[in-house]
Amino acid sequence: MTRTAGGDGGGAYRERTYSSQDGLRLYYREYGDRLSSATPVLCLAGLTRNCKDFHELALRLSAGRQVLCPDYRGRGRSQYDRDWRRYVPATYVDDLRHLLAAANVHAVVVIGTSLGGILAAAMAVAMPCAVAGAVLNDIGPDIEPRGMARLIAYLRDDRPQPDWAAAARHLRETLPDLPVHGEEGWLTFARNTYREGNDGRLTFDWDPASIKAVLRGGGGTDLWPMFRALRGVPVLAVRGAKSDILGAATFARMAEELPGLAQISVPGVGHVPDLAQADTLEAIHALLARA
Repeated sequence: MTRTAGGDGGGAYRERTYSSQDGLRLYYREYGDRLSSATPVLCLAGLTRNCKDFHELALRLSAGRQVLCPDYRGRGRSQYDRDWRRYVPATYVDDLRHLLAAANVHAVVVIGTSLGGILAAAMAVAMPCAVAGAVLNDIGPDIEPRGMARLIAYLRDDRPQPDWAAAARHLRETLPDLPVHGEEGWLTFARNTYREGNDGRLTFDWDPASIKAVLRGGGGTDLWPMFRALRGVPVLAVRGAKSDILGAATFARMAEELPGLAQISVPGVGHVPDLAQADTLEAIHALLARA
């Protein structure tokens, strides 16, 4: 399915779907010129997020290249999985392999926020020729326990909101370190986070069953070997200076493990920085020039 979007972007992207290996209908946005000779960009969202988070960044990057922004299964406009046990990185990587095939794209620079950064490293292991570079947004091989506990509490807090103003207010109180500014900014973030039901109430725009896979995972897996698979390509690591997910010690060790790693720390921001801001955007353009 292909449809030129109205709404946000006013025709700036095309809406597409493809089939996963197990038959789910998965959604993605395509920005820019698919015939451009520049390496395409693949934007991968955080654990509960969707393609809307990358709209502003995709607009800025798509002037000279193709940009793909998918919704993972169970998020946004992609179909939910009947089996929550498939909400795991190995499944997401298989879905991304099918996405690249459907889009006829052979290599990409992956821009991954949180979970998306882990998937960028996983892609470098599972399909190394497909990863031409990576931006890791506030994620590393070690995840801080305090931040993980906060994230799980947030996932469990699926309290329906009566209207968009209430949803924006709830998010502002729950996630005060996000780089979101003003009433309009928080309303936009709320619309990227919730969906409206038939009863008019707002619920999170992801499958609540996905938390079962997160809880079953339990942590403890050594992710450093997987991240080392990115050694052969240009990599930019971005950290919010107040992040409780990517600690300062892990951020420093990443520079030792990945020779040539470019790094930027965003002051006054927690998990996660806004990649469309001027300083991070400049660093991303520098990485794309190297890829």
